Amino acid sequence: MIIVEEMENKEIHEVLDKVKFGHLGCAHDNIPYVVPINYVYLQPYIYIYTTEGKKADIIRSNPAVCLQVEEIKDRKHWRSVIFTGTALAMTEGSEREKAVAEIVKTNPTLTPAVSVQWMDDWVRENIEVIYRIDPVTITGRKAVAADPRLPSNHQRDRPR
Repeated sequence: MIIVEEMENKEIHEVLDKVKFGHLGCAHDNIPYVVPINYVYLQPYIYIYTTEGKKADIIRSNPAVCLQVEEIKDRKHWRSVIFTGTALAMTEGSEREKAVAEIVKTNPTLTPAVSVQWMDDWVRENIEVIYRIDPVTITGRKAVAADPRLPSNHQRDRPR
């Protein structure tokens, strides 16, 4: 048995610093679109590197996004963070350069963004787009092993 608890801010930031890979959710005309993505966390912002395409088109029309990040050891030991915010394209400046440098440290090949092989007849140029996600809400939950010495009805009363 496990108990799911809210994470403290320190632990949320630890997960965001450590994992560097998550699932980005965005929506166009109320249709959700979720993709795996590499990111860097430079508090208080998330930075992502991508190329022009569906994701960039959706974000241009609706900059509200959500990044879900998880660290899973097994079904009883996991942590998950939800970072919702507003995506802003970084077109120039030192902040953009710093973000790109950090992204390259984490993901030197910039895959999968620059290694996409298009399966249609269109020739597409890989035009890079760097987004900064400004936080609106950041929440985290984790699985906590239940104390086997206590009856299950007392597990919910554990202090948080």
